Amino acid sequence: MLGNFQQSQLRIEIEASTDAIGDSLLHPVQLEKWLLGQRFTSGMPEQLLPGLQFTTWTGPVPIHHQVDVVKFNSLRLLLSGGIDGFHEWYWGEGWVQSRLEGVSLLPLNLSQTLSLLSLRQFLATQGR
Repeated sequence: MLGNFQQSQLRIEIEASTDAIGDSLLHPVQLEKWLLGQRFTSGMPEQLLPGLQFTTWTGPVPIHHQVDVVKFNSLRLLLSGGIDGFHEWYWGEGWVQSRLEGVSLLPLNLSQTLSLLSLRQFLATQGR
């Protein structure tokens, strides 16, 4: 894999319940509504479960995901392709945290920041 090793950990406050945040992260139909600039594999299941593999595209760059861990307040995805590494999500009442590490040519910190802000805006418009 070409690129630089990058790591980023961000945490933001979100006016939303633990359940609303979890639904937005664990259900592909919801993910597609707020995850900017990403196209998903067709035929995604209703909910992310351990072992599930899928691909998203950031422009022409494919990013392969394998769901490693799913709990009531956390999600861990193993990444390959456009990013070789992992993405972890943790959340609770009124907050969400994202940890991203990997080798990539993509600007991971910028995309992570935009994703968290998009999630916050999505949940604010949902009134959840």
